[in-house]
Order: sequence, then structure tokens, then C-alpha cells
Amino acid sequence: MNPVPILQIDAIEVLYEQAILAVCGVSLVVPQGQIVVLLGANGAGKSTTLKAASNLVRAERGEVVQGRILYRGEDVTRSTPHSLVASGLVQVLEGRHCFAQLTVEENLLTGAFARQVSRGQLKSDLERIYSQFPRLKLRRKSLAGYTSGGEQQMVALGRALMARPQLVLLDEPSMGLAPQIVEEIFEIIQQLNQRDGVSFLIAEQNINLALRYAQYGYVLENGRVVSEGTTGELVARTDIQDFYLGGGTAGKGAAA
Repeated sequence: MNPVPILQIDAIEVLYEQAILAVCGVSLVVPQGQIVVLLGANGAGKSTTLKAASNLVRAERGEVVQGRILYRGEDVTRSTPHSLVASGLVQVLEGRHCFAQLTVEENLLTGAFARQVSRGQLKSDLERIYSQFPRLKLRRKSLAGYTSGGEQQMVALGRALMARPQLVLLDEPSMGLAPQIVEEIFEIIQQLNQRDGVSFLIAEQNINLALRYAQYGYVLENGRVVSEGTTGELVARTDIQDFYLGGGTAGKGAAA
């Protein structure tokens, strides 16, 4: 028997302000222990799909009006974001969103609030994050707002990992970063997946990068899934590279 997927989205529709249809009939599966990517142009509905899964869509006056979302086999469509974090589902938002006036270490510590662990455990968890992101250990006392874009992305990911997640929803991790930094971040994601068994659902516009690290992908256009397949199958699809992600009309007019 196939194990229960860590995340299953069944034919969801998301409305913003009870009027704007952002995604329509989106279905996808994230198997336990895998990296799955959502591909598509800006505005294709990738971010909305992630926020629906984490229920952060409500913070933007959005709502899942059709379909359901299952996390580890349980319906979490109406669950609160903090309860999802406590159960191991964490999202890293597009744009990093660090607390600029807190130090790097203080930012990381905020990721453990939902767990209510001892000081000793916090110290152990911090050292674990610093071993994965050595650059952050060097900048631990620096204000996050004065670190580089790549360092802020590492802070945002490290803060999510402080929650000891089983599933990380990662939105556009490569946006605005130098290629070398992007490679470093994706190498860390791969290590977390292979060594610690953390599952990832990643929204990404960079098709070549995303398909190099993932096992499976879905292509979104105008809020709908228009193609899916293993990364090998998608790499071979020149129409996807040329049209969906190559600057065509895909995704225009839909909410991101």
C-alpha cells in the first residue's frame, strides 16, 4: 500500500475578497519525504496555492471556497496557521520577511515559540541551524535588516526549521538572489530532505534550478494546473520551458 502523502490538495478554489478567483480546481500531492515544485510565471497562482495550504490566505482576505486540503491524511482546510505550525507544517513566505530590528539569532528563536521547549533544547536547536547555515553563526549578533538578501533568505529558512517541521512550503526562494547563493540554498534544502526527511513544496519560476532538485512538478497557468510529471518528464517538455516559463502569456491576470 502507498503511504499517506504528507500533503494532498483536492480541487481547491480560492477567492480573494469574495470576488477574485485566484486558483481554480488545483489538485496536487506531496509524498512523504519528497521535494515537489510548483512551476509557472509570475501570477500563475503558485503563492496562493501555498498560502491556501498553510491557511495564511485568510490574512489577505482570501478563502478556500471549494475543495479540501489534507495534511498527513487529516482535513486541515479550516485549521489555523499556528495549529499547522505546531503540527509540523511551516511556510517561508516570498520576500523573506525577517524582523529587521531583531538580530539574526533573535529571528531564529522566534521560530521555536510554538514548541515551548527548554533553554537547553533551544540552544541545541540553534547549534543545529548554525551547522546547516555557517554564515548565520558569523552574523548571529547582527541586525537582520543589515544582512544581505541571501543571508535573510537563510534566516527565514532557518527560522522555519526551528519549528522542527515535517513539511516546508517555500515561496520563490531564488527571487532576487545571486546564482551562487541560490545554489547554496538549494543544496541545503536537498540535504535537509535527504538527511532529515523534511518534505518540501516549493513555488519557483526558475525551471532549470527547480527541476534539478525536485522529484515531481506541477505547472500552473492562470490559477490552474495545466501539466504535471516527474522532473525528468518535465525537463524533456520544450513547450513548458518555452511557453509556460519563457516569457509568454502564461499566468497573466491571475493572483500570485
